[in-house]
Amino acid sequence: MGNRLPTFLSILFVILEVGMDVTIPYLMANLLDRGISGASMNEIIYWGIILLIFSFIALTFGVLSGTFAARASTGFARNVRRSLYYKVQDFSFANLDRLPSSSLVTRLTTDVTNVQMAYQMLTRIAVRSPVMLFFSFFMAYTINSELSLVFLVAIPTLAIGLFFLIRLAYPVFTKVFKTYDRLNTTVQENIRSIRVVKSFVREDHEITKFDDVNTTIYKQFSKAEKIIAFNSPLMQGAMYASILAISYIGAKLITTSSMTTGQLMSFITYTGQILMSLMMLSMVIVMLTISRASIQRIEEVLNEESDITEPADPVLTVQDGSIHFEDVSFSYTNQADKLNLKDITLHIPSGSTVGVLGPTGSGKTSLVQLLARLYDVFSGSVKIGGVDVREYSLKSLRDSVGVVLQKNTLFSGTVAENLRWGNEHASMEELIWATKISQAHSFIDTLEEKYESEVEQEGTNFSGGQRQRLSIARALLKRPKVLILDDSTSAVDTKTEASIRSALKDELSETTKIIIAQRVTSVIDADQIIILEDGMVHAVGTHEQLLDSCTRYQEMYASQMRKEELA
Repeated sequence: MGNRLPTFLSILFVILEVGMDVTIPYLMANLLDRGISGASMNEIIYWGIILLIFSFIALTFGVLSGTFAARASTGFARNVRRSLYYKVQDFSFANLDRLPSSSLVTRLTTDVTNVQMAYQMLTRIAVRSPVMLFFSFFMAYTINSELSLVFLVAIPTLAIGLFFLIRLAYPVFTKVFKTYDRLNTTVQENIRSIRVVKSFVREDHEITKFDDVNTTIYKQFSKAEKIIAFNSPLMQGAMYASILAISYIGAKLITTSSMTTGQLMSFITYTGQILMSLMMLSMVIVMLTISRASIQRIEEVLNEESDITEPADPVLTVQDGSIHFEDVSFSYTNQADKLNLKDITLHIPSGSTVGVLGPTGSGKTSLVQLLARLYDVFSGSVKIGGVDVREYSLKSLRDSVGVVLQKNTLFSGTVAENLRWGNEHASMEELIWATKISQAHSFIDTLEEKYESEVEQEGTNFSGGQRQRLSIARALLKRPKVLILDDSTSAVDTKTEASIRSALKDELSETTKIIIAQRVTSVIDADQIIILEDGMVHAVGTHEQLLDSCTRYQEMYASQMRKEELA
């Protein structure tokens, strides 16, 4: 929106600048023919002053057009970047599975920069070149119509050559940007996992991986640039051939008095302007060829529709934390033959504590992600407070469902700022309340700045157990109707974990608590325990009931108890 006026002014000043540039050779011809050839000092001074005035005006218009073009292109890039970023915020987890973060980063940076450069060239060179071409050809034609026929040979030759160059170069540039995604993935993985890399002494392996992708980009860009490089000799060859032909024919016309020296000089100048316009136009086309791939990648993000949409008439209040799964099936690929959850039917009373156990890949995380509509069901329905989650507004639903995922993410800032992600208006008393429940207050109190202590990017200055406890406290500040702890106490000792469970039971008696765990002891006191296997409910019951009736649970319990005894 904010770049329309700068774009218009840039185009206006470009046209005015071209008008001055086209007029200057005409004035130069008068200076040569009337002043120098006529040996009149008054004519030389007169036309010289006019030339200086027009040159200064052309310079002013050029500066203004450049200034407004820069403003327009940076404003355009800002708007595109903002649209992309806002679009990503609305993406569901399924959208992010299709468009990974490394690819989105490339599109928000490299692709937007390419489009910005193309936009600036469009507002200046793409306007200047055709206008200059038209007016210069018109002026050259008025000077000598027969001599201007030279251009009818040069222009088609250039157009055909340029067409084939672009046709060869475009597929290569498309490959380059896909390789950029791979490069970003490699760099992100290395930086995020640098501690693991160093622990396993895999620096050489990572360097080799990076060099392979980096070399691929180098080779692809080199190939594309080699093709584009033919543009310059093609243009210069046409320019010099045209100037030679015009000089030869023009010299003959001068000897027969059919043309003056000043006219020939002006004609040659217009020839340079015409061919330079074509060269600049070819540069624009080359830049558009490069940016075309970027534009398509940007459009892919902007045209991506979120799988999670707001209902037409949303429910704004979640009455309680009761949960009902009715014949729920779910697939990450949304395909019936690739279901991750199959025919799940569960009824969880409000305020109860539920444990979810099962081997890796059994569907534990998939099950709870449906509650906050991080994904939607393939079939069946998930209800909270007696209402299908698809009928709630996303804000109301997610404000009522506190989720502590397996991977705990903290952001750069202070401890208090991180906690207030759960409730931006939370008072210090509320922060302390939440951290005492999550058993985080004791270690925060030992920090020099306490709740104002700095958190480094991704919380790297805290241990895994401390990050988990801070993440739990952050979720508690939402005062959710449903609290999901997805293996979020795996990095804390059993004593601290028991204290957290006890505090949750005492302080959040009306909140439904769903605890996904690997340890039986983490859910042994739960009101009911759900055993998942292969995406299906294998058994449901209390610890005592399952110990009596479920062979799978008996094996898990016996195995873990044996390990604890040996420890």
